Amino acid sequence: MKIKWNNKKYDIFLNQLKSLSDLKTKQFNERIFNTKYEVLGIKTPILKKMAKEIENDDIIDFLECTGSKYFEEVMIEGFVISRIKDKDNNLFLKYFYKFIDKIDCWALCDSCVCSFKIMKENDYSDIAYSLILDSREFYIRVGYIILLNYYIDDLHINNIISLCYKDSSYYYVNMAISWLISACFVKYKENVLEMLKSKKLNPFVQNQAISKIRDSYKVSREDKELVKSFKV
Repeated sequence: MKIKWNNKKYDIFLNQLKSLSDLKTKQFNERIFNTKYEVLGIKTPILKKMAKEIENDDIIDFLECTGSKYFEEVMIEGFVISRIKDKDNNLFLKYFYKFIDKIDCWALCDSCVCSFKIMKENDYSDIAYSLILDSREFYIRVGYIILLNYYIDDLHINNIISLCYKDSSYYYVNMAISWLISACFVKYKENVLEMLKSKKLNPFVQNQAISKIRDSYKVSREDKELVKSFKV
């Protein structure tokens, strides 16, 4: 039987969340997450487990109650959204856009976007493209991370390559582009080599992409040496 969520039940949920705070995890996460939200210090597997338990309730009622005081509170919201199963996708998109407006760091972006399996079942690439054309740093990063997780394939590779040339002054956008290029290299080596040879990428992106390719266990030693020559 599904439990209805309301503000009172949500306050109880927040108290439960705060009780799980771990000082060492909190101190570590505060060092690596540049976020405006208060960090409680709860490991991601625990947050995913809580989201799975919420799935047994009325998750739409839950999502109508969500706030944005704690980092972990926002991350659970993202994990719960990933559990929406809606044939016409409208319900997912409603809460997806509400959620990405709260994203302010790479961890909220990457951890949650990679859990949106509905994006593999349906083609949301146009949404990714539109986010990349936005002016906000983490909207743009969300777009690139969507492409990275779901659309490195024959249908989308040309668009992806084109979007990797897009110049940005945002650090977390450039890191996402670099990561995307390195992932593309595994399946579309010739496309990426042509891009690296041109040296028309943002220099930071060019060198970071090469570094990530060289770090990959899916890339041969010979190819790692080859891309090294394209550093700028």
